[in-house]
Amino acid sequence: MDAEKVKLLIREGEGLTVEFKEKYTSRIDEDIVALANAKGGAILLGVRDDGTIVGERLINDLKARINSLARNCKPSVSVNVSQVDKVIAVEVEEGTEKPYSCGSGYYRRLNGNTQKMSHDELRAMFAEHEPLPFEEKTVKGFTFDDISQAKITAFTKEADIRIGRTAIPDFLRSLRVADEIRVKNAGILFFAKDVYAYLHQAQMTCLAFKGTDRVHIYDRRDIRDDLLTQFNEAVAFLKKHLNIRSEIRGVNRNDIYEIPLEVLREAMVNALMHRDYSITGTQVSVEVYDDRVEIVNPGGLPKGMSVRDLGTVSIRRNELIADIFFRLHKVERIGMGIQKMKDAMVAAGLREPTFKPDGFFRAVFHRSPRGPEGQGVPETDRGTTQKTIQKTTQKTDQKIIALIAQNQAITGRELAKAIGISVSGVKYQLKRLQQSGLIRRIGPDKGGHWEIIK
Repeated sequence: MDAEKVKLLIREGEGLTVEFKEKYTSRIDEDIVALANAKGGAILLGVRDDGTIVGERLINDLKARINSLARNCKPSVSVNVSQVDKVIAVEVEEGTEKPYSCGSGYYRRLNGNTQKMSHDELRAMFAEHEPLPFEEKTVKGFTFDDISQAKITAFTKEADIRIGRTAIPDFLRSLRVADEIRVKNAGILFFAKDVYAYLHQAQMTCLAFKGTDRVHIYDRRDIRDDLLTQFNEAVAFLKKHLNIRSEIRGVNRNDIYEIPLEVLREAMVNALMHRDYSITGTQVSVEVYDDRVEIVNPGGLPKGMSVRDLGTVSIRRNELIADIFFRLHKVERIGMGIQKMKDAMVAAGLREPTFKPDGFFRAVFHRSPRGPEGQGVPETDRGTTQKTIQKTTQKTDQKIIALIAQNQAITGRELAKAIGISVSGVKYQLKRLQQSGLIRRIGPDKGGHWEIIK
């Protein structure tokens, strides 16, 4: 690995195949097996999490310790350790004898983090494993000349990555979506000039129906472009067809959609990350009805996963595609999107979403019964359902305010444990309480405190 490659990796930040370490510790073996269990990659010693280079010096004893840790993994892992300017680069190849473990267990990469795998995650991950998944394959005849510089520019701008004059092949290789001679399908899906010409199944259909069944279509949008474009246009389609209300707070007007947009964005990313792209003749579907929104992707659950694992086990069918969405800041670092969506829907006074993995994965979001058309919950159940949700939300608000009154420095994690909901659910509630003018934050997230506004 040369100095230019290291600089590019640092500018791009941590991800599926890159880990920063400020200094060496003996726990580096966890990162080594995590990379071997994923797509391979590099550990850069002497680099802080924010990309600041603090430097680390490679001496013979340190090199021997790193190699010894790698050999003691089961199976052993071959690594290449070198000094590159002020940084030590530990290069790890993707393993051919997965799964790999170290003394403290099995590890994998998830959104730039090394995480220990539970038994269920280990079972599910390697039940899905195949020698060459779809995103790693390529299309005959596709070359680097078929890559769009404009799409790379749009990607780096949204990801806030500065690549300077880096050549297209080098940039794609740094993301592991290309090798020396070919562009992988993951690279085609994001950066091809004409994605549909090479991968016909890489498309999305957005439909709006009049009523609650698939009979009367009054709006349709077919999107046959890269995955980032599919995501952005699907969100725009949903915003066009959902009811919206406005709230004036001070001098600012806030638009509030009947289904929280962060929930729909999370569902869209999940659909694009987890769909089975090897199934031809299919597409992701976004369907808007009078009473619900359905987001459907081909493939169902990964092998080894069951419905009971949803929200507790996070397995990525397409690791490279997920890594690119992570770099675009579209993915939760903790990988708990299902639970986050449930919490946000309940906090907004709506029914929990339902998920139906029946060969296709179908996520169903019930629209607000308070909308102009009065749809969402059957008339006989609407009042009871809404009152129950409102009471639950009010009780949660009261608990949060009471706990803040007792301890103004209380953290989100402490609130979640005390109330019995997830951390993401607490974050959503705190944001809503702030917007309502009931509480405010004094100082930074770390070291600051909450204040109740009377």
